[in-house]
Amino acid sequence: MALTDEQIERYSRHIILKEVGAKGQKKLLNAKVLIIGAGGLGAPAAMYLGAAGVGTIGIADADEVDLSNLQRQIIHQTADVGKAKVQSAKETIHAMNPDVEVRTYREFITSENIMDIIADYDFIIDGTDNFPAKFLINDACVMAKKPFSHAGIIRFKGQLMTYVPGEGPCYRCVFKNPPPKDAVPTCKQAGVIGAMGGVIGSLQAMEAIKYILGVGDLLTGQLLTYDAIKQEFHKIKLPWNGKGCAVCGEHPTITELIDYEQAECTDK
Repeated sequence: MALTDEQIERYSRHIILKEVGAKGQKKLLNAKVLIIGAGGLGAPAAMYLGAAGVGTIGIADADEVDLSNLQRQIIHQTADVGKAKVQSAKETIHAMNPDVEVRTYREFITSENIMDIIADYDFIIDGTDNFPAKFLINDACVMAKKPFSHAGIIRFKGQLMTYVPGEGPCYRCVFKNPPPKDAVPTCKQAGVIGAMGGVIGSLQAMEAIKYILGVGDLLTGQLLTYDAIKQEFHKIKLPWNGKGCAVCGEHPTITELIDYEQAECTDK
Protein backbone atom coordinates (compact mmCIF):
# COMPACT_ATOMS: atom_id res chain seq x y z
CA MET A 1 0.00 0.00 0.00
CA ALA A 2 1.37 3.40 -1.01
CA LEU A 3 1.83 6.20 1.49
CA THR A 4 -0.78 8.94 1.29
CA ASP A 5 0.20 12.51 0.48
CA GLU A 6 -0.45 13.44 4.12
CA GLN A 7 1.81 10.63 5.34
CA ILE A 8 4.57 11.63 2.93
CA GLU A 9 4.43 15.16 4.36
CA ARG A 10 4.20 13.99 7.98
CA TYR A 11 7.15 11.61 7.70
CA SER A 12 9.16 13.59 5.14
CA ARG A 13 12.21 13.89 7.41
CA HIS A 14 12.28 10.12 7.72
CA ILE A 15 11.72 9.43 4.05
CA ILE A 16 14.69 11.50 2.90
CA LEU A 17 16.99 9.36 5.06
CA LYS A 18 18.62 6.58 3.03
CA GLU A 19 18.30 4.27 6.05
CA VAL A 20 14.52 4.75 6.10
CA GLY A 21 12.91 5.93 2.87
CA ALA A 22 9.32 5.12 1.91
CA LYS A 23 10.00 1.40 2.34
CA GLY A 24 11.22 1.87 5.90
CA GLN A 25 8.32 4.14 6.78
CA LYS A 26 5.93 1.42 5.63
CA LYS A 27 7.77 -0.99 7.94
CA LEU A 28 7.15 1.38 10.83
CA LEU A 29 3.48 1.77 9.92
CA ASN A 30 3.09 -2.02 9.81
CA ALA A 31 4.96 -2.61 13.09
CA LYS A 32 3.53 -3.33 16.53
CA VAL A 33 5.33 -2.25 19.70
CA LEU A 34 4.15 -2.95 23.25
CA ILE A 35 5.15 -0.61 26.08
CA ILE A 36 4.77 -2.03 29.56
CA GLY A 37 4.54 0.90 31.96
CA ALA A 38 3.25 4.37 31.01
CA GLY A 39 5.55 6.16 33.46
CA GLY A 40 8.88 7.94 33.29
CA LEU A 41 10.35 5.62 30.64
CA GLY A 42 7.22 4.56 28.81
CA ALA A 43 5.89 8.11 28.39
CA PRO A 44 8.66 9.49 26.14
CA ALA A 45 9.08 6.13 24.39
CA ALA A 46 5.38 6.07 23.49
CA MET A 47 5.40 9.66 22.26
CA TYR A 48 8.41 9.20 20.00
CA LEU A 49 7.13 5.90 18.62
CA GLY A 50 3.77 7.52 17.93
CA ALA A 51 5.38 10.51 16.26
CA ALA A 52 7.59 8.17 14.21
CA GLY A 53 4.53 6.45 12.78
CA VAL A 54 4.71 3.04 14.42
CA GLY A 55 1.33 1.73 13.31
CA THR A 56 0.26 -0.10 16.46
CA ILE A 57 1.34 0.79 19.98
CA GLY A 58 0.18 -1.23 22.95
CA ILE A 59 0.33 0.36 26.41
CA ALA A 60 -0.05 -1.69 29.58
CA ASP A 61 -0.39 0.02 32.96
CA ALA A 62 -2.86 -0.42 35.82
CA ASP A 63 -2.28 2.96 37.51
CA GLU A 64 -3.98 6.34 37.42
CA VAL A 65 -2.19 9.64 36.81
CA ASP A 66 -0.98 11.27 40.03
CA LEU A 67 0.22 14.85 40.44
CA SER A 68 3.66 13.58 41.51
CA ASN A 69 4.04 11.81 38.14
CA LEU A 70 4.04 14.95 36.06
CA GLN A 71 7.69 16.03 36.50
CA ARG A 72 8.80 13.12 34.29
CA GLN A 73 5.81 11.33 32.75
CA ILE A 74 5.39 13.81 29.95
CA ILE A 75 2.62 11.97 28.13
CA HIS A 76 0.25 13.04 30.93
CA GLN A 77 -0.94 16.57 31.72
CA THR A 78 -2.32 18.27 34.84
CA ALA A 79 -5.87 17.83 33.53
CA ASP A 80 -5.25 14.06 33.37
CA VAL A 81 -4.74 13.64 37.14
CA GLY A 82 -7.03 10.83 38.29
CA LYS A 83 -7.41 9.44 34.77
CA ALA A 84 -6.17 5.96 33.84
CA LYS A 85 -2.63 6.28 32.52
CA VAL A 86 -3.38 4.11 29.50
CA GLN A 87 -6.30 6.36 28.53
CA SER A 88 -4.27 9.53 29.03
CA ALA A 89 -1.44 8.09 26.93
CA LYS A 90 -3.83 7.00 24.18
CA GLU A 91 -5.38 10.46 23.96
CA THR A 92 -1.98 12.16 23.77
CA ILE A 93 -0.73 9.84 21.03
CA HIS A 94 -3.90 10.21 18.97
CA ALA A 95 -3.77 13.99 19.28
CA MET A 96 -0.21 13.85 17.97
CA ASN A 97 -0.70 11.25 15.24
CA PRO A 98 -4.07 9.83 14.16
CA ASP A 99 -2.28 7.20 12.02
CA VAL A 100 -1.49 5.18 15.14
CA GLU A 101 -3.70 2.46 16.56
CA VAL A 102 -3.30 2.48 20.35
CA ARG A 103 -4.28 -0.64 22.25
CA THR A 104 -4.64 -0.28 26.00
CA TYR A 105 -4.31 -2.83 28.79
CA ARG A 106 -5.37 -1.38 32.12
CA GLU A 107 -4.10 -4.24 34.23
CA PHE A 108 -1.06 -5.40 36.12
CA ILE A 109 1.22 -7.62 34.07
CA THR A 110 1.42 -11.06 35.67
CA SER A 111 2.42 -14.59 34.76
CA GLU A 112 -1.23 -15.24 33.95
CA ASN A 113 -1.66 -12.59 31.25
CA ILE A 114 1.74 -11.57 29.88
CA MET A 115 2.10 -14.26 27.21
CA ASP A 116 -1.28 -13.43 25.71
CA ILE A 117 -0.54 -9.69 25.77
CA ILE A 118 2.91 -9.84 24.15
CA ALA A 119 1.93 -12.45 21.54
CA ASP A 120 0.91 -10.03 18.80
CA TYR A 121 3.80 -7.57 19.12
CA ASP A 122 7.10 -7.29 17.23
CA PHE A 123 9.07 -5.54 19.99
CA ILE A 124 8.53 -4.99 23.71
CA ILE A 125 9.67 -1.99 25.78
CA ASP A 126 10.12 -2.55 29.51
CA GLY A 127 9.21 0.74 31.14
CA THR A 128 8.49 -0.75 34.55
CA ASP A 129 9.90 0.42 37.87
CA ASN A 130 10.31 -2.78 39.89
CA PHE A 131 12.42 -5.91 39.75
CA PRO A 132 9.62 -8.52 39.79
CA ALA A 133 8.15 -7.00 36.61
CA LYS A 134 11.52 -6.78 34.90
CA PHE A 135 12.34 -10.45 35.49
CA LEU A 136 8.83 -11.45 34.43
CA ILE A 137 9.09 -9.46 31.19
CA ASN A 138 12.51 -10.92 30.45
CA ASP A 139 11.45 -14.51 31.04
CA ALA A 140 8.24 -14.14 29.03
CA CYS A 141 10.06 -12.51 26.10
CA VAL A 142 12.72 -15.23 26.09
CA MET A 143 10.11 -17.98 26.16
CA ALA A 144 8.03 -16.27 23.45
CA LYS A 145 11.13 -15.34 21.40
CA LYS A 146 10.30 -11.64 21.50
CA PRO A 147 12.97 -8.89 21.35
CA PHE A 148 12.76 -6.27 24.06
CA SER A 149 14.47 -3.21 25.53
CA HIS A 150 15.20 -3.15 29.25
CA ALA A 151 15.85 0.13 31.03
CA GLY A 152 15.98 1.59 34.51
CA ILE A 153 16.47 5.03 36.03
CA ILE A 154 17.16 6.32 39.53
CA ARG A 155 18.51 9.62 40.84
CA PHE A 156 20.71 11.01 38.01
CA LYS A 157 21.57 7.62 36.49
CA GLY A 158 20.08 5.31 33.91
CA GLN A 159 20.84 2.14 32.00
CA LEU A 160 19.47 0.12 29.11
CA MET A 161 20.13 -3.04 27.10
CA THR A 162 18.38 -4.84 24.27
CA TYR A 163 17.63 -8.54 24.01
CA VAL A 164 17.23 -10.19 20.62
CA PRO A 165 16.55 -13.94 20.66
CA GLY A 166 19.68 -15.94 19.85
CA GLU A 167 21.88 -12.87 19.43
CA GLY A 168 22.98 -12.01 22.95
CA PRO A 169 22.36 -12.29 26.67
CA CYS A 170 19.02 -11.82 28.31
CA TYR A 171 18.42 -9.79 31.47
CA ARG A 172 18.71 -12.90 33.63
CA CYS A 173 22.08 -13.81 32.08
CA VAL A 174 23.40 -10.61 33.65
CA PHE A 175 21.40 -10.12 36.85
CA LYS A 176 20.45 -13.75 37.69
CA ASN A 177 17.71 -13.10 40.28
CA PRO A 178 15.87 -10.17 41.85
CA PRO A 179 17.70 -8.56 44.78
CA PRO A 180 16.47 -9.33 48.30
CA LYS A 181 13.41 -7.43 49.43
CA ASP A 182 14.26 -3.89 50.61
CA ALA A 183 17.90 -4.24 49.47
CA VAL A 184 17.48 -1.53 46.85
CA PRO A 185 15.75 1.81 47.62
CA THR A 186 12.57 2.60 45.77
CA CYS A 187 12.36 5.54 43.39
CA LYS A 188 10.37 7.46 45.97
CA GLN A 189 13.08 6.89 48.59
CA ALA A 190 16.00 7.65 46.28
CA GLY A 191 14.40 10.19 43.92
CA VAL A 192 14.81 10.61 40.18
CA ILE A 193 15.43 13.69 38.06
CA GLY A 194 12.59 13.93 35.56
CA ALA A 195 14.68 14.39 32.42
CA MET A 196 16.33 11.01 33.01
CA GLY A 197 13.14 9.40 31.78
CA GLY A 198 13.35 11.46 28.61
CA VAL A 199 16.95 10.48 27.93
CA ILE A 200 16.62 6.76 28.56
CA GLY A 201 13.04 6.33 27.34
CA SER A 202 13.93 8.03 24.05
CA LEU A 203 16.84 5.64 23.62
CA GLN A 204 14.45 2.73 24.13
CA ALA A 205 12.26 4.13 21.35
CA MET A 206 15.34 4.39 19.13
CA GLU A 207 16.20 0.74 19.79
CA ALA A 208 12.69 -0.28 18.75
CA ILE A 209 12.84 1.85 15.59
CA LYS A 210 16.25 0.46 14.59
CA TYR A 211 15.04 -3.08 15.16
CA ILE A 212 11.96 -2.52 13.00
CA LEU A 213 13.99 -0.88 10.22
CA GLY A 214 16.84 -3.39 10.46
CA VAL A 215 19.50 -0.66 10.59
CA GLY A 216 22.38 0.22 12.90
CA ASP A 217 23.79 -1.54 15.93
CA LEU A 218 21.44 -2.50 18.74
CA LEU A 219 22.47 -2.68 22.39
CA THR A 220 22.58 -6.46 22.15
CA GLY A 221 25.24 -7.86 24.45
CA GLN A 222 25.92 -4.42 25.88
CA LEU A 223 24.67 -2.36 28.80
CA LEU A 224 24.61 1.37 28.11
CA THR A 225 24.87 3.45 31.28
CA TYR A 226 24.36 7.19 31.63
CA ASP A 227 25.51 9.44 34.47
CA ALA A 228 23.82 12.83 34.10
CA ILE A 229 25.91 14.50 36.79
CA LYS A 230 29.13 13.67 34.95
CA GLN A 231 27.43 13.79 31.54
CA GLU A 232 28.98 10.45 30.64
CA PHE A 233 27.78 7.45 28.67
CA HIS A 234 29.54 4.10 28.98
CA LYS A 235 29.04 0.78 27.18
CA ILE A 236 29.72 -2.35 29.16
CA LYS A 237 30.14 -5.66 27.35
CA LEU A 238 27.83 -8.18 28.96
CA PRO A 239 28.57 -11.85 29.64
CA TRP A 240 26.47 -14.28 27.64
CA ASN A 241 25.97 -17.58 29.32
CA GLY A 242 24.43 -19.01 26.19
CA LYS A 243 24.44 -22.56 27.45
CA GLY A 244 23.99 -22.17 31.18
CA CYS A 245 21.42 -19.37 31.61
CA ALA A 246 18.45 -20.48 33.69
CA VAL A 247 15.98 -19.20 31.11
CA CYS A 248 17.69 -18.70 27.71
CA GLY A 249 20.31 -21.47 27.99
CA GLU A 250 20.30 -24.79 26.18
CA HIS A 251 18.89 -26.58 29.23
CA PRO A 252 16.76 -23.98 31.05
CA THR A 253 15.79 -24.61 34.64
CA ILE A 254 13.16 -21.88 34.61
CA THR A 255 10.38 -23.18 32.38
CA GLU A 256 7.41 -21.45 33.99
CA LEU A 257 6.87 -17.77 34.64
CA ILE A 258 7.40 -16.51 38.18
CA ASP A 259 5.55 -13.73 39.99
CA TYR A 260 8.20 -12.61 42.45
CA GLU A 261 7.04 -10.87 45.60
CA GLN A 262 8.74 -7.60 46.39
CA ALA A 263 7.69 -4.13 47.40
CA GLU A 264 7.08 -2.21 44.19
CA CYS A 265 8.58 1.19 43.60
CA THR A 266 6.04 3.63 45.00
CA ASP A 267 7.13 6.24 42.43
CA LYS A 268 4.33 5.11 40.08
